[in-house]
Amino acid sequence: MSTSFRCVLDIKARLGECPIWSARDAALFWIDIHAPSLNRFDPATGRNEAMPMPATIGAFALRRPHGFLVALRDGIWLARADGALDRRIIDAPYDPEHHRFNDGRCDPAGRFFVGTMNEKRDAPSAALYRVDADGRFVRVVGDMTVSNGLAWSPDGRTMYHADTPTHEVRAFDYDVRVGLPTNPRCLARWHGDNDRPDGAAVDSDGNYWIAFFRGGKVVKIAPSGHTLAEYPIPAMCPTMCAFGGPDLRTLYVTTARRDRPDDELARLPQSGGIFAMQVDTPGLPEPVFAG
Repeated sequence: MSTSFRCVLDIKARLGECPIWSARDAALFWIDIHAPSLNRFDPATGRNEAMPMPATIGAFALRRPHGFLVALRDGIWLARADGALDRRIIDAPYDPEHHRFNDGRCDPAGRFFVGTMNEKRDAPSAALYRVDADGRFVRVVGDMTVSNGLAWSPDGRTMYHADTPTHEVRAFDYDVRVGLPTNPRCLARWHGDNDRPDGAAVDSDGNYWIAFFRGGKVVKIAPSGHTLAEYPIPAMCPTMCAFGGPDLRTLYVTTARRDRPDDELARLPQSGGIFAMQVDTPGLPEPVFAG
């Protein structure tokens, strides 16, 4: 087993994000936020198919039996399997001049959770929202700047979340019956300027894997909050992790190259690519949106 990352798609995305493995398609779906596009990457062939979006895309979820739920700057839409938008079901809950959706996934019951971010980063005016199967839209957690790090424990009883500028990941008690997180506490906190927790995934042992934007690494954290390992990645800005492959033992990581200095890109030319590493412990199947 290789314990280092290799680039499996050198696509030079501006801001690659939100990788989700689809077992039904044997493919990794991901987004380039500022292209903007939703993408389908087939690891068997190395082919990537881009599905252009009409506005900044911050997150998405798979739907059953096909299609997507996509969070665009102007709201949340249903989309067909080819990425074509069907209809908007939720208007954006913010001023789109300086806010957008960021980081989202479904909980174990198929509810779509999606956060927002304040692009000016001048106030804790972002929040985490929940979209129920019937389209009900609920504000769940507020008073943040950049919502990130969303994931659930294998038993669904713990929700993880990060507000990136705080350099902290919090754990919440989670009631999957009603879709509400409670009792927030610090799972882990960092103090370096480049210790910026971004997107995450949880393996079947309950370990939390999180990408460090500007930190050039992925960190593996035990449910207790202790750091188990750090894995460097040949891109300064990894953005989010996802377990994939037929056995869910491939850890995929999206990265970004937007606004990075020329000397850094010369040193790390595959920035913006998708990287992969084999791991011993498999991940968890990604839930699909129930609506």
